[in-house]
Amino acid sequence: MKKLLLLCLPFLLIASDISVQVLGSGGPETTQRASSSYLIKRDGKALVLIDFGGGSFLRFSQAKAKIEDLEAMLCTHLHIDHVVDLPALMKAGYFSERLRSLPLIGPDANDYFPGFNEYIQLQFGKNGAYRYMSDILSQESDSFSIIPYEVSAYTNFDFNGVKITAVPVKHGVVPTLAFRIDIDGKKIVFSADTAAHTDTLEKLSVDADILIAHHAIPQHGYNHARELHMTPERIAQIAAVAKPKILVLSHRMKRTYGSEKESTDIIKKDYTGKLIWAEDLLSINLP
Repeated sequence: MKKLLLLCLPFLLIASDISVQVLGSGGPETTQRASSSYLIKRDGKALVLIDFGGGSFLRFSQAKAKIEDLEAMLCTHLHIDHVVDLPALMKAGYFSERLRSLPLIGPDANDYFPGFNEYIQLQFGKNGAYRYMSDILSQESDSFSIIPYEVSAYTNFDFNGVKITAVPVKHGVVPTLAFRIDIDGKKIVFSADTAAHTDTLEKLSVDADILIAHHAIPQHGYNHARELHMTPERIAQIAAVAKPKILVLSHRMKRTYGSEKESTDIIKKDYTGKLIWAEDLLSINLP
C-alpha cells in the first residue's frame, strides 16, 4: 500500500481543481443580471475569460479574479451584451501587475460587423475611441500588450497548455464562435449565441465535462429569434447526442422568465445529466 501511495504521489501533487464561474447570466436587457460572461478558474485563479458584457467588469472583481492570471480572453461575437466592458478591463489592467502579453480571440468580418482585428483597432488603435491607450497594441507598452487573433474557420490554439478550439456557428448575420477549452483533462464548451441549425455544436461538445448553452428564447413563439438562438428542444437534442456531464443554461432573457419548468421538462426528456440554471457569480466545480 505504501508503495502504491508513493507511485501515486506525483499525480496527487499536480492535480488541479477546475471550475467555471458565471460572471453574467443575462442578456442585453436591463435586469439584475450582468450580461454574458464566464470565467474558467484553476485552483481558484482566473485562467480563461469568455465574453465580457455589461456588468461583467464588476462581477470580475467580485469573483476575486485578477487580469494578471489570465492565459487568454475569448470573444464569441461583437454584440454589445458580450463585449462592451472590454475597454474597462484593459484600463484596469494598466494598474495591475500583468507584464506578459494577453491573447484575445474573436470572429472575422462580414458586411454587418468588423472583424476582430478591426474591432480592436476601433477601440485602441491610433484613430480608435480609446486612442490614449494605443500602446496596449505594442510590445513597448507601459503595462502589457494585447495580441488579437481573428478566426474565420475551425482553429486550434495552445497557450501554456490551455488548449482552445474555436468554431464558427450560425447566429443570424452575426459572425460568431463557439469554444471548447481543454485543460488538465477537462473539456469545457461554450455554445455562444447560436440557432445551431447544423451538427457543429454536437461534435464540439461530445463527452464534455460541462456545456454552457444559451437559453435566450422559450420553446414557443419568437419566430425571428429562432434564427439567432436555440430553442429548449434544440438544446435537448444537442445534449442528448453530446452527453455532457453538466449542462448549464445561461443568457437568460426576460422573455424566458417563467418558462424554466417547461424548458427543464423538455430538456430532461432527452438529457439525463445534471442540469443547472445559471446565476451571476455561480461557481461550478467540474467532476
